[in-house]
Parts: sequence; C-alpha cells; structure tokens
Amino acid sequence: MSYKTKIETMRGELRVMRKIIPEAMRGFGEMEKAITENGVMDKRQKEWIALAMGIAQRCEPCIGFHIGAMMRAGGTREELADICAVAIQMGGGPAMMYAAHALACWDELAAEQAGAATTA
Repeated sequence: MSYKTKIETMRGELRVMRKIIPEAMRGFGEMEKAITENGVMDKRQKEWIALAMGIAQRCEPCIGFHIGAMMRAGGTREELADICAVAIQMGGGPAMMYAAHALACWDELAAEQAGAATTA
C-alpha cells in the first residue's frame, strides 16, 4: 500500500473518531494548534521534533502526517536525513526501521508533487 493511501486511510479512521468522541478530538486539535502556532520555534522546527518522535515511537501514521506537514513547512530531504539519524540514536534498531519508512514516504510524496508540478 502506498504512503499516500495509508495517510488517506488514517484520515478516514480519524474522521470516525471525530464522530464518536468529538470533544476529545476537538481538544487534541486545539492543543496541537496552540503548540504549533505559538512559541519560539517555527512550524518546521516543531515538525522536526514531531517526526523524530514518530520514528522513535514507531508510529507509521505519525510519520506520514508529519512528513507531509514538514514538506508544507518548507523542510528538506537533507533535514529529514538528520532527523532520522537523531531518531535512530535515541531509538536504536527499531527506530532505524521506521526511519527507512520515513525516507520512503518522503520520496513517494516528493515524486508525486514533482509529477503534479510537471502536469500542471
């Protein structure tokens, strides 16, 4: 299954969660917004942290969401490589496996964006 498909599937599952526990999901969304829109670090830097934690915690859906957010925030593949290295340092072998997922996800989404740009 492609990373794009995995991301869309997870979004669908989260929509179901929003229907069944709307207050909890709304609260989580408000917390996320408050954190990403405030403080001394910019959105891209915060995505670096979130992505490293997603890798170290072995959360593939988190990786997909934060790769996309990092790309939208202007992150680079080279930054991703450093993020992967830090996550591997902190999470060992299991994090290394998820770091490989993160890189593959980046490459897939970047190729799709490049393809969309050439056909536009």
